[in-house]
Amino acid sequence: MTQSLKGKTALVTGASRGIGRAIAERLARDGATVALTYNASKFGADEAVAAIEKAGGTAFAIHADLVDPATVPALFEKLDAELTKRSGSKALDILVNNAGNSGWVGFKDATLDSWDTLMAVYVRAPFFIVQAALDRLADGGRIINISSAAATKPVTAAPVYSMAKAAINNLTHTLAIELGPRGITANAVAPGFTRTDANAAFRESPELVKAVEAQIAQGRFGEPSEIAAVVAFLASDDGQWVTGQTIEASGGYKL
Repeated sequence: MTQSLKGKTALVTGASRGIGRAIAERLARDGATVALTYNASKFGADEAVAAIEKAGGTAFAIHADLVDPATVPALFEKLDAELTKRSGSKALDILVNNAGNSGWVGFKDATLDSWDTLMAVYVRAPFFIVQAALDRLADGGRIINISSAAATKPVTAAPVYSMAKAAINNLTHTLAIELGPRGITANAVAPGFTRTDANAAFRESPELVKAVEAQIAQGRFGEPSEIAAVVAFLASDDGQWVTGQTIEASGGYKL
């Protein structure tokens, strides 16, 4: 397979498991040197790096608790050092804002703390990560924000999450306009229901699974690799004329 991202560098946040890990593995397979962040699961991050290296790719992991606002400057200090050590430059070609936390907080159950925690990871962190990345991001680079189908088809059981993802779509559009003169594209990829360990307990209920699949045109949950494939396209040269878009990768959720 042609390595369309050979010589490129990428940062994927929240990549110790699920969709983030699939994205990191795909970008590495396509030739990029991938920095991936993790919070609680160092084991998962180490496992992801090992899997990438076993497949012939290059990756390294950096701890980042994105609830803490002090994390972003520290993250980029570590990233600069690691990239410079490997390539002699801190230049970044691809930024994927994927990190998340538990989004299933209902309207009546939401507290100030749970609201702040969700918004910190899903909204504040991507904004300031992009801000910090701008003087490192190469002209012609790529920003890919992981949104959700819930941004435009809100989930009543997760109103704060749905709000946050709508904000990411808006930010993506703004970034495309701001960074277009530098040839930097900014897009969002919006997964629908995707088979990850985060919803494993949910999928243990045949009734719930059947109800969800009835709302999807293709009649099944997506796979993380299918989301990663869309990200890989946007990160490649083939995606250079696509910017400011939110691309829903949901198998046709609630059509």
